Amino acid sequence: MRRSLLVRLLLTSMVITALSVGATAWLAVETTTRAVQEERGQLLSDDTDILRQLSGFAAGHADWDGVRATVLALSRTTDRRIAVTTATGRVIADSAPAGSALPDRASATIDPLRTDTYTEPGAQLSGVDPRAVGPYALDRGEARFVRELAELRLSCMRRHGSDGTLHRSPSGRTVVTPDGGDAAVPLECADGKINTPTRTEAAALEELGELLRDCFGSGRIAYALKFGVGIDVVTESSKAPAYSGDLSAEDRQKAKDCLDSARRTQLDPFVAPRALLYLGSQNQRISVFDLSTANKTKIVGVTAAVLTLSLALTAAVAIRLVRPLRALTTAALQPPQRHTRVPVTTKDETGILAAAFNDLTARREQLEAQRRAMVSDIAHELRTPLTNIRGWLEATRDGLVDAEPDLIASLHDEALLLQHIIDDLQDLAAVDAGTFELHREPVRADDLVAQVVVAHRGTADAADVDLRSDTDPGLWLDADPVRMRQVMGNLVSNALRHTPARGSVTLTARPEGDEVVLTVRDTGDGIAPPDLPHVFERFWRAEKSRSRSTGGSGLGLSIVRQFVEAHNGTVTAASTPGAGATFTLRLPGGQRPETGARSRD
Repeated sequence: MRRSLLVRLLLTSMVITALSVGATAWLAVETTTRAVQEERGQLLSDDTDILRQLSGFAAGHADWDGVRATVLALSRTTDRRIAVTTATGRVIADSAPAGSALPDRASATIDPLRTDTYTEPGAQLSGVDPRAVGPYALDRGEARFVRELAELRLSCMRRHGSDGTLHRSPSGRTVVTPDGGDAAVPLECADGKINTPTRTEAAALEELGELLRDCFGSGRIAYALKFGVGIDVVTESSKAPAYSGDLSAEDRQKAKDCLDSARRTQLDPFVAPRALLYLGSQNQRISVFDLSTANKTKIVGVTAAVLTLSLALTAAVAIRLVRPLRALTTAALQPPQRHTRVPVTTKDETGILAAAFNDLTARREQLEAQRRAMVSDIAHELRTPLTNIRGWLEATRDGLVDAEPDLIASLHDEALLLQHIIDDLQDLAAVDAGTFELHREPVRADDLVAQVVVAHRGTADAADVDLRSDTDPGLWLDADPVRMRQVMGNLVSNALRHTPARGSVTLTARPEGDEVVLTVRDTGDGIAPPDLPHVFERFWRAEKSRSRSTGGSGLGLSIVRQFVEAHNGTVTAASTPGAGATFTLRLPGGQRPETGARSRD
């Protein structure tokens, strides 16, 4: 199977298909995955930015009045539908037309007192949004004063070999961030002025202290403000303040919880109420991935690679297929007299075709040789009787011989021989031309054998040969009785001709499966093994001299084979030199004409 041309073509097709499907699948998955990731990343980035800006609006406003302008601006920028509702579902602002249904569920909750979307962009941290400053917001004079202090510290740091950056917090306080952290601030510059609360911050811290005192219990609360954004809570058990690091774990957790609660209570009046954020596609449109230039280039590259590989595989297979086919075509176009053979280089269908072509060429040579030999044989067979007839007729015309009855009888015999040869040739020509017709009818095998024996009894007696039959009764053939008598007669005549005196010729008929086997066996000289393959060839005789004393026209056995094959049967010859020859006919069995059942008697 692995040498089969069909298998190789199928394997080539499978390889090309697998490569194409694999490359297409990989490219589709990779491109789609990349597009989905980019789309998802862009959506996530847009959603995070929307939440961040709306949370900043809530942190800087005591209510949601005026948020619609922000919502519409964000919707145009991100091409997203944005809707803000109260916790109970009342729409505050929506970028979609009025009456549009909201998405199935909210994407996020806007609550700057419990969600920090500012400190770390792209993340939602638990805690208070630093933009929710409320009473800690500095007025212009305080903000300018703190900035001047920050600039003085930065100048001092630079004079002492350090550096930093200025950063303005949401409350308006300017802080200095050293490049190397707190430890990078020179001692000469750490005067503590910049960290001193302003009047506004002090009032807010005092208010926060009251809230902390109610939560944390009795005792004096001290505060420390670090860069306007962080507050450390400490408690005093003696005259010296103890920082939170000296508290027990339980007290530290309680202090943290109290601080969070106090800050939310203090900032609550200054921020917008908690709201729900709904996000969806703008105008309910489905986002479509657009192929980027890189993806288009990748598609073109993969397509070109698959096409190139497919062409290479196809060309390799095609070259191997076309080369022997071209050799066959060249050989087939040669003139008949040039019997060219082609080399067999493969064992697939092309190699089988080349071998068959070589066999056909050999048979053509053989047939051509047979044709030339047959023409010569026909001329030879016809020349002898015609020469005899012509010679005797010319002698009679010239008065050299009298037209006696014996001469007339001899010329008549020669004419009958010519007629016999012509009739045999006519039968063979009809078979070759396909115009030969059989007139089939049910024929008893024993009757057929008996008729042949009776017809040749006189010739057998004259040659002192015992002609006998041995047949099973009840065997039927579906055959042409005239042609079958001619077949059996040719075999018997041939056997009598080659059987010496006191020899025997036996005809038998036996059943064998669904066939009827007829045999003609003689006790003559037999046929040499090299001659057996040629006994059914036209005009062939073992005697090269072609003497008519030991042989007929050379067409009898050829007619036997043609007639038997016309009956869908076979004929074979077997012989042992010196022990006679046996000709065996195998013909399909027939049916009884009266019952329609096949005889097995």
